[in-house]
Amino acid sequence: MEQKTHISVQNLSVFYGKEQVLKNISIDIPDRKIIVIIGPSGCGKTTLLRSFNRLVDSAENVKVTGKVLVDGENIFDPKVDVTRIRKKMGLLSQHPYPLPMSIYDNVAYGPRIHGLKNKKKLDSIVENYLKECSLWDEVKDRLHSPASGLSLGQQQRLCLARGLAVEPQIILADEPTSALDPKSSRRIEESFLRLKEHYTIIIVTHILRQAKRLADYVVFLYLGELIEHGPANDVFENPKQEMTKEYIKGIIS
Repeated sequence: MEQKTHISVQNLSVFYGKEQVLKNISIDIPDRKIIVIIGPSGCGKTTLLRSFNRLVDSAENVKVTGKVLVDGENIFDPKVDVTRIRKKMGLLSQHPYPLPMSIYDNVAYGPRIHGLKNKKKLDSIVENYLKECSLWDEVKDRLHSPASGLSLGQQQRLCLARGLAVEPQIILADEPTSALDPKSSRRIEESFLRLKEHYTIIIVTHILRQAKRLADYVVFLYLGELIEHGPANDVFENPKQEMTKEYIKGIIS
């Protein structure tokens, strides 16, 4: 069965001023899989991730060449509505950033922004996405309490629920468990494994054990270059490139 491509990266290069951070990257990202981007610090992992929803635009002196096609549309075309593109993406950062409002209002925020006012529908959305992120049972009796009162791990799951509530197609996660304790990290990982049935999930991680637990497809970057990519079993069990072998063995980092 042919694998559907959700994002196609074609000859993508990104420059911050004179520094070239990504060098001519071409890769097809499969639909409804967990794609894990690995590589040492400073190799361009986050820049590649931020290219998928054009967050690289927010950097000073940035220059992008090449294409990123999402559902066949080049998101770097000057005529593209960036807000519409970003609505397709849910973003989970390294540190959770709940909005300064209640748990309920955090999840309801996106649907309200897009015009939904029906309380029953909002109630249903909040419950549904808190359940999706394994948070409902922990917070159902204090939905109107400040989100800031949650633990760090709960806040990260809340941010995931808030992102899902606007019904994205793609989840982008940049080191999403790096600030969390092992139990909270496991909860986030379990959520990803459930959610991949409905979403394309792209994760940046520096933790090889996590990549091996989660990845269906692996992208290995080194100093801005795409060294190897492919199904996780192939890359981890039988890497084609010597540099990939060395990275997996911990010889280079």
